[in-house]
Amino acid sequence: MRPSSGKEFRDTLTEEQQFHSRLSVLSAFVWVMLGMLLLRFAYLQIWQHEHYHTLAEENRISLVPRPPARGLIVDRHGVVLAYNDTVHALEITPSKVTDIEQTINELGTIVDISARDRRRFKLLLEESKRYESLPIRSRLSEEEVARFAANRYRFPGVEIKPRQLRQYPLGAAFSHVVGYIGRMNPKELEALDDADQLANYRGTDHVGKSGIEQSYEALLHGTTGIEEVEIDAGGRAIRSLSYTQPVAGSNLKLALDAGLQAVVDKAFGERRGALVALDPQDGGVLAFVSKPGFDPNLFVDGIDPVSWAELRNSPERPMTNRALNGTYPPGSTFKPYMALAALTLGKRTPEQVTLDPGYFMFGNHQFRDDVVGGHGVVDMYRSIVASCDTYYYALANDLGIDAISHFMARFGFGSKSGIDLLGESVGVLPSPQWKMQRFKQKWYPGETISIGIGQGYNAYTPLQMATALATLANEGAATVPHVVETIEAVGATGPSPRGASAPRALQLNPAHLAVIKKAMIGVNVEGTSAMAFQATSYMSAGKTGTAQVIGIKQGEKYEAGRLREQFHDHALFIAYAPAEKPTIALAVVVENAGFGAQAAAPIARAAFDYYLLGKPAPSLPAKGTKP
Repeated sequence: MRPSSGKEFRDTLTEEQQFHSRLSVLSAFVWVMLGMLLLRFAYLQIWQHEHYHTLAEENRISLVPRPPARGLIVDRHGVVLAYNDTVHALEITPSKVTDIEQTINELGTIVDISARDRRRFKLLLEESKRYESLPIRSRLSEEEVARFAANRYRFPGVEIKPRQLRQYPLGAAFSHVVGYIGRMNPKELEALDDADQLANYRGTDHVGKSGIEQSYEALLHGTTGIEEVEIDAGGRAIRSLSYTQPVAGSNLKLALDAGLQAVVDKAFGERRGALVALDPQDGGVLAFVSKPGFDPNLFVDGIDPVSWAELRNSPERPMTNRALNGTYPPGSTFKPYMALAALTLGKRTPEQVTLDPGYFMFGNHQFRDDVVGGHGVVDMYRSIVASCDTYYYALANDLGIDAISHFMARFGFGSKSGIDLLGESVGVLPSPQWKMQRFKQKWYPGETISIGIGQGYNAYTPLQMATALATLANEGAATVPHVVETIEAVGATGPSPRGASAPRALQLNPAHLAVIKKAMIGVNVEGTSAMAFQATSYMSAGKTGTAQVIGIKQGEKYEAGRLREQFHDHALFIAYAPAEKPTIALAVVVENAGFGAQAAAPIARAAFDYYLLGKPAPSLPAKGTKP
């Protein structure tokens, strides 16, 4: 055997040295990595301990919102106008369902799902987030609940949940004053966020949309409760750790008389218009009717597109709150205020007469009276009782537009009344300043003449007309109208009255007021509305009005039969009773109905007979109970 060479020995040493070098590098790398892991571990466990402990707790604990019960709304006698009904709702969480359409079809074999239910669900799906639970059916019967429970395994992402469903038992008659709730839209969510109220609406997807429901949303909603629930890795609840009770919303008692509201609604029948009745002493709203109304229950769980299109496109405009937002020429109901202005400003005395030949000439333009040949010699009393236009053409010319505008503003014409409902319209109290701002044109003296009989640019809401009359009836003491009478919070010892402002005195001469009131009594005794108030056991005061919708050219005669219905005159009536000490003052507008004496005054008579004499009203739910 030949001995190994020295080269082979040197190669072994080299390899061994390389091996040790590599092992040292690898060991150093391992120690560096281990050091980094230790540093990272220390960073997470020491410096970031609080942060990750919080995250872990959040994964372990779920905060479940518990929505409060919405407050009740009742009338002055305790008749329930809005309440909450607990129902079984079948709900789908879209993010947990593979094929929503197929799921709904299969559900339809177990419970009844109508075409309206499908349309409403489709609309909710478009407006909502995918992880939200959406109702496909509300108000399941016990039998339907049992049938679904037996088939629950077939429908992942579908479950039955108890829901508080808002109910409006008296329906359309109260729709515009009570209002309704509906699902929140992005604008409303943003408003809640800006007001730092979004947290209080967790677990709630409804909010007041109109009427009292909207104006008193903050009180009616209540305070959301929170339950801390421990959950496992699969997201299943293990146990409840803590529970903060929700606080129900405040109950509201209205000044409204549900019986009076129902009487007026029935008296209107199918006609369009509005009536506002007030207590002249304190401004309480006794009736607030806008015709036609709508069924507020349609909106509670999301209105379907077909029903919404019918309401939105209806020529009757049922969604318009005519009492709050409709503006109308007051017609001859303006004349008592014109007469009072004349007495206050010294332009007329009660005995001073005007000769009415059937027209008033201003320049070469003839302003016609409604009676061919005129009323002859007319004093102030007769001008109101017989509703003489010529008397007020001449008076308007003598007063001038500035004096008229300033005086009428004192009664609230052309300004918001301050009622506790949102969205009140201002109307139009014409003046040279208003015309310049609106049309960039100066005022012409001839435009003042028609103002005197409540025509021209005049346009006021039924609420403004009722408020002005209540001020007149209350000896010139103006009150702010209000719908809500008392507020009862949960846990309170009793209801607390809403803050009402003291009446504002207009500083009118009592003798002047007596002249106007005597003439308005005469209207109902021997004047234009005497027929409507025959054989009453109470004394009332009123004034009829007929307001043109379109202008009639000089020399032409108004003939309703030749015009389309929407161009017919509006019928108006203002009245209060009892005349000696008024407890109710109202304004009625019946759209396109012609003469106020024929169309509007009988509605006021029905309202007075109920309120003053206790005449029967349409059947209502038992007081203080849910229907």
